Amino acid sequence: MCGIVAAAAQRDVAPLLIAGLKALEYRGYDSAGLAVLEAGQVHRVRAKGKVREMEALYLADPFPGGTGIAHTRWATHGVPNEANAHPHMVGRVTLVHNGIIENYVSLRTELQAKGYVFTSETDTEVMAALVDVNISKGMSLREAVLATVRELEGAYAIAVISRDEPGRVVGARRGAPLLIGVGIGENFLGSDAQALVQVTNKIIYLEEDDVVEISREGARIYTLDGKPVERATHESELSADAVERGEYRHYMQKEIFEQPRAVANTLEARIGAGGVLPNVFGIGGDELLAKVKGVHIIACGTSYHAGMVAKYWIEEYARLPVSVEVASEYRYREAVVPEGTLFIAISQSGETADTLAAMRESRRRGYLGTLAICNVPESSAVREADLKLMTRAGPEIGVASTKAFTTQLAALALLTLHLAKQQGLDSARYNDLCAQLHRLPRAIDEALKLEPQIIELAASFIPRHHALFLGRGAHFPVALEGSLKLKEISYIHAEAYPAGELKHGPLALVDEDMPVVAVAPNGPLLDKLKSNLQEVRARGGELIVFADSAAHIDGGATRGSILRIDAGGDFIAPAVFTVPLQLLAYHVAVLRGTDVDQPRNLAKSVTVE
Repeated sequence: MCGIVAAAAQRDVAPLLIAGLKALEYRGYDSAGLAVLEAGQVHRVRAKGKVREMEALYLADPFPGGTGIAHTRWATHGVPNEANAHPHMVGRVTLVHNGIIENYVSLRTELQAKGYVFTSETDTEVMAALVDVNISKGMSLREAVLATVRELEGAYAIAVISRDEPGRVVGARRGAPLLIGVGIGENFLGSDAQALVQVTNKIIYLEEDDVVEISREGARIYTLDGKPVERATHESELSADAVERGEYRHYMQKEIFEQPRAVANTLEARIGAGGVLPNVFGIGGDELLAKVKGVHIIACGTSYHAGMVAKYWIEEYARLPVSVEVASEYRYREAVVPEGTLFIAISQSGETADTLAAMRESRRRGYLGTLAICNVPESSAVREADLKLMTRAGPEIGVASTKAFTTQLAALALLTLHLAKQQGLDSARYNDLCAQLHRLPRAIDEALKLEPQIIELAASFIPRHHALFLGRGAHFPVALEGSLKLKEISYIHAEAYPAGELKHGPLALVDEDMPVVAVAPNGPLLDKLKSNLQEVRARGGELIVFADSAAHIDGGATRGSILRIDAGGDFIAPAVFTVPLQLLAYHVAVLRGTDVDQPRNLAKSVTVE
């Protein structure tokens, strides 16, 4: 995920821009660059690889200047190299960009007809040329940017400088975040507050289609039609150290509550009003995915559960066959690989030994290609995969994965929608699923409000030694994930079953000492699940039901609790229902006094077999 930092200040800004880029490294990137404007001259440095490599080039020949823009790039259009790295310079304009411009090919053709020669493969250079064209018509930089973004289709956040207007930076956003950092005699732009905490804690969040002009004197914001508008200033509480617990008792609790933002980051600039944007799976991704006839998902632990949810999604909406397998099992058997099968590896760290070994084994088995879904951009899994989709969860310190899981589901939902559209899913259904995915961050935020009720519920688990989790359909993997969280951090033995399997064995365990946790979304399997719940009630079991607010479930006169959740739709419900199960495990563990963040015998990244 690309990152932007820009500044208009009374001091040399290059060191500030480099520090801001370093703060954005967690987002993932493959090249970096900066440009500084001084006395009508633009000095630029770019490098493939890490920020430190670009910084070394700058330090070898530093340049002054109080106005500048900087960028970390994750390749979509064009391979990772210096020529494709940002900032891009065309005529008097220098520009950096996050996102994907969908109509850049037609715009590029028009500009070439006007005599523009392009030196990169990017959609970004096209935007710089458009701004230059508009300035040549007599427009100011701000007016030229406004005219340019009105022609764009897709998602973007940009920062632009012009040799003709020293001391000014113009930014704009649509479908990708951009914010203003307000200083004293200096002002900044950034992709997120983390990039600016070293210079200011006063933040203005730009809204969709805002255009902003910053200078040393201040910041002026305009709507797409050029009218001035005011946006509120906020004081950021973000520390320079992104991995501090802050107000939270444990990292796990902090990471549970970071999920709305983490999921929003995962979706950012990848899905627009018309659906999933092109090239979000990397260079050549759309072409490769068009050939997919089946999917084989490999993962471990929590990532395996995410893959199981994806199996239900892809088979239902894309009508493609999917198999899901634990990586350690896949390695030691001879899998049959039908023609056109996509191999997907899911891993939070990208260094899980069994998953990496499975990826390497897949190379000799004739798959169509490999896709890595991962949270760490520099990891082995990402480097070795043909395609990759970063989950953008940010640092996850707690051993028990939380935001890693929900961001994996968000990424897999994007993949599902992409494949479903290719396979001819009805457009009305596709649009509904896209709308649900847009709602996911808000739905998770609402689910987090159940915490006070869950704290009360958790007390009843203190003396327990066993628990049973039930779910149906795509919520069976959610039940598996809930039981895994409880056993990982509270050390209560927990098992999960498809609810329909209850009377095929697990019902023998149900008595007054066995809490049974059920996930009850509102869907076609609800009536079947109600029958399973009655089986528990009839045997005196204690039922804890997490039910969709639209689901009609009678608590009855027996022991138990019903907690209501607005799932936001059947597609996104598995991600939403996961959140209260995480909170339940967390608060049970806290009450039992276990080491929540570092449970015994477990490691964050399993790098040995």
